Amino acid sequence: MSFLSAIFGNKPQQNVSITVLSTNDFKSQIEGKKVQLIDVRTPNEYKSGHIKGAKNIDFFSIQFKDEFNKLNKGKPVYVYCRSGSRSRQTAKELALMGFKEIYDLKGGILNY
Repeated sequence: MSFLSAIFGNKPQQNVSITVLSTNDFKSQIEGKKVQLIDVRTPNEYKSGHIKGAKNIDFFSIQFKDEFNKLNKGKPVYVYCRSGSRSRQTAKELALMGFKEIYDLKGGILNY
């Protein structure tokens, strides 16, 4: 099995940090700072209210990966959704895309 893993590249992501932050920790890291803050809810959800300075990249959009590829993968990225499910999935996808430092808001904007 390990031979096949070596051939097919079943390697864990190296130097990737996905951190789930409490509301207070998330706020303290983003407020008053220029960060890559991404709301992965739908445009209608985003329009109903979002964290100041957040960019909307819809989790369900076909441009999802293209939009994230426009961001700096070497800088921290902060993601949130409504309740934490889509942002958790987004964090995993971002790790696969090469982002090194990913912060996810625990419980989503409902807890913010």
